[in-house]
Amino acid sequence: MTIPTSQAELRDAIVTEFARLDADLDRVPPASARESVLPGHAKGTTMSPADLVAYLVGWGEQVLTWQERRAAGLPDEFPAAGHSWGDLGSLAQQFYREHEDESWEHLRARLTDAKDRILALVDTRSDTELYGSPWYRTWTMGRMISLNTSSPYRNARARIRRWLRTL
Repeated sequence: MTIPTSQAELRDAIVTEFARLDADLDRVPPASARESVLPGHAKGTTMSPADLVAYLVGWGEQVLTWQERRAAGLPDEFPAAGHSWGDLGSLAQQFYREHEDESWEHLRARLTDAKDRILALVDTRSDTELYGSPWYRTWTMGRMISLNTSSPYRNARARIRRWLRTL
C-alpha cells in the first residue's frame, strides 16, 4: 500500500490494514496469546502476540494523546512523556507492562476502540489539516497518524503471519 497523502487514502489505509491484521489475529490460539514467540521491539527481546497488540494499543492511544494535548493547548510530548525517539524499545516495554494483565479479548477490543477513535479524528480533519503543513518537525499530521496506525498494523500482521506458519 502506498503512503497516504489525503484524508480518504489515510482512512482507507487504516481500515484496510486493520481488517487484514484483525483477520490474522482471529487465527491466534487464545491459549498461545501470552507465549513469548515473536521477536520483540527491542533488540534481543521476545514478545507475545498479546504484547504485540499492547504495542499497537499503546501507539494508537499515544496518537490520541498527542491530539488531546494539542487541543488543550498543552506542550507536545513526543514520542511519549519520559521517552525519546532514540529509546523506543523502552517505550515498547512500557506498553507491554501497562497491558500485561489484560485478556486477549480485552486487548483486541482496546485496539479496535483506538482504531475507531483515530478514524473519527481523521474524519474531522480536512486534507489541508492532515497534509498541508508540518505538524511535528517535517511530518504532517496525516503522516504521523499513518506511521502509528496503518504502517505498524502491516508490520504486526507480517510478524503474526510468520509465526502462524510455524504452528
